[in-house]
Amino acid sequence: MNFSRSDFPKGFLFGAATSSYQIEGHGFGGAGSTMWDTFAATPGNVVRGENGALACDHYHRFEEDFDLMQAAGFDCYRFSTSWARVMPEGRGAINQEGLDYYDRLVDAMLERDLKPCATLYHWELPSPLADMGGWQNRDIAGWFGDFTEVIMGRIGDRMFSAAPINEPWCVGWLSHFLGHHAPGLRDIRATAHAMHHVLLAHGTAIERMRGLGMTNLGAVCNFEYAEPYDQSPESLKSAKLYDGYYNRFFMGGIFRKEYPQIVMDGLAPHMPKGWQDDFDVIGAPVDWAGINYYTRKIMQPNDGPWPSHEEAEGPLAKTFMDWEIYPEGLYEFITRTHREYTKGLPIYVTENGMASNDHLIDGAVEDAARIDYLNQHVAMAKRAADEGVPLEGYFMWSLLDNYEWALGYEKRFGLVHVDFETLQRTPKASYHALKLAFAR
Repeated sequence: MNFSRSDFPKGFLFGAATSSYQIEGHGFGGAGSTMWDTFAATPGNVVRGENGALACDHYHRFEEDFDLMQAAGFDCYRFSTSWARVMPEGRGAINQEGLDYYDRLVDAMLERDLKPCATLYHWELPSPLADMGGWQNRDIAGWFGDFTEVIMGRIGDRMFSAAPINEPWCVGWLSHFLGHHAPGLRDIRATAHAMHHVLLAHGTAIERMRGLGMTNLGAVCNFEYAEPYDQSPESLKSAKLYDGYYNRFFMGGIFRKEYPQIVMDGLAPHMPKGWQDDFDVIGAPVDWAGINYYTRKIMQPNDGPWPSHEEAEGPLAKTFMDWEIYPEGLYEFITRTHREYTKGLPIYVTENGMASNDHLIDGAVEDAARIDYLNQHVAMAKRAADEGVPLEGYFMWSLLDNYEWALGYEKRFGLVHVDFETLQRTPKASYHALKLAFAR
């Protein structure tokens, strides 16, 4: 690696991130059905129909995985909790085996001096709640608040940090407008409701955690840098609108108690009744902001209905996800977040990493492209920190190769290779490079 700990301020945290459904194995421990189980069981939704029933079997192997984190010198671990593992019906009855699991998980982190950084929800909605409308149903804010109290009533006393919902854009737009993730809808009214309700649930969870006496609570949003295809007014508007509904809608709700007008020009007729009255809950004060960043998009107009634009092919090198590598975008979002939204609150890069076509050869995985990717992006984070932005940590996605949602198991983001037949873990070259960087 081209960086070391000494390049960053004292106390700067390096971590790795995962999510529950992608690694734990959802087919045991009393976990209830999630909408990802049913989405994957529907032909055509997921590559090879793969699901998270076994995943990386982190449920039984977490000590081995945390040993790898400790050996590399990571400071903290960003993990998510499974709503359906804790409350199989989404409401009511509690699965004590699920609570006991997260209890053991947190204690195992602390035993290895890993700071626990919790995300309450990373997309695996209990199926019974999906049957009741899921994120389209305003009642989900209260359901999620109740889940928050149950899980954080058990482990909240040991959290370094907590955030309610990972990547609201994916919950709202990707899943309800583009249809790429569960529940797989392509419906603008469902999208408008889900985008608002996910923020209402976020604010409700913040309030419930405050009620439990928890501190260091944050919001984690994902960002994609939007570039116009050319300098025509139509292309410029296409990029501005993409930036609006992808990057500014959720940050605006949380930190400004408002939504961008350019987005509301299209969504307002479809919003839930009384949405304007919810901003005091949505804007419940948080203590930090998390930035998930991977790529940029080049946008151009088309003749379709609103938003009347589409992605154009970009010229830059791409990852195995076919995402352009554009590290400058990370710098732009760190500085923009500080300048326009958080104004002095701590900022964390809560996810950054790349998928590669990794192969285990003679017991090793040489992933030089991932090392280069991380070097470029960490350099941009350091640039922002050197300019005075209060950047306090950086989490790599992901610790392990895992279930990559609709793409099944073929896209590998991990610092550690997982053989999905044997579940053997093999640290990649990037893992070893980070271990050296953290030790210097």
